[in-house]
Amino acid sequence: MNLWGKLAVAATVAWASSTAFALTDPTSRQGEPLSALTSVDASDDARYVEHWIRARGDDHGNPFVIVDKKAARIFVFGAGGRLVGESSTILGQSRGDVPVPGAGQKNPSDLLPYERKTPAGRFESQPGRNLHGEPVVWVDYDTGIAIHRVRPGISQMQRVSSLATEDPNNKRLSLGCVVVPEEFFWSVVIPTMGHGHGVVYVLPEDEPVQALFVAPKAEPRAVAATAAIAPAELPQPVRLNVSAR
Repeated sequence: MNLWGKLAVAATVAWASSTAFALTDPTSRQGEPLSALTSVDASDDARYVEHWIRARGDDHGNPFVIVDKKAARIFVFGAGGRLVGESSTILGQSRGDVPVPGAGQKNPSDLLPYERKTPAGRFESQPGRNLHGEPVVWVDYDTGIAIHRVRPGISQMQRVSSLATEDPNNKRLSLGCVVVPEEFFWSVVIPTMGHGHGVVYVLPEDEPVQALFVAPKAEPRAVAATAAIAPAELPQPVRLNVSAR
């Protein structure tokens, strides 16, 4: 097997080893909330936010994602809170939780190093397509942040290699998007988040997670008004000035 093949296998193993863990109690929300992260390697911050979501019903029965920036990991949950999969992930090159004003309106090649951030917060997600017509899950359409696969190109080998490492510091390579292994994208992200509205919770790295995810629960953004649209009728936004980052 050549080097490229070995890197691809390593990146796949990084998420596949613990990708399928399901809740077995369908009535868990009626009593004490259970955790779908009990049997996986998750940080205290990720566990806190999962509990926060369940205790408040903040996902409103929709599929949701937790992105742990400190650990450079992503957890994808189906409707009802079942953990569908987890993976290593690539994040914005610049650390920080607040997007730089105007960065989302820039061409990706014009972004300055300090503008390449993955913003923290609660986001109403929706499936769509990027400038190249490829499926993505928009996290924050206004700033051009999406969840997408490792794309072909000059950065592909570096990104695949970094996904296979354990050090989160090696995974700060994107222009702000949440980048996942290709197989994970097609087998977990798209089937779960690619057919309707969902919620993405991006954990902060500059402040305690409890400072961002506190009661009362966040008000839904305007995009939630279209939540009743059938999946086949969902708009497919194309970011005209932002390609996959």
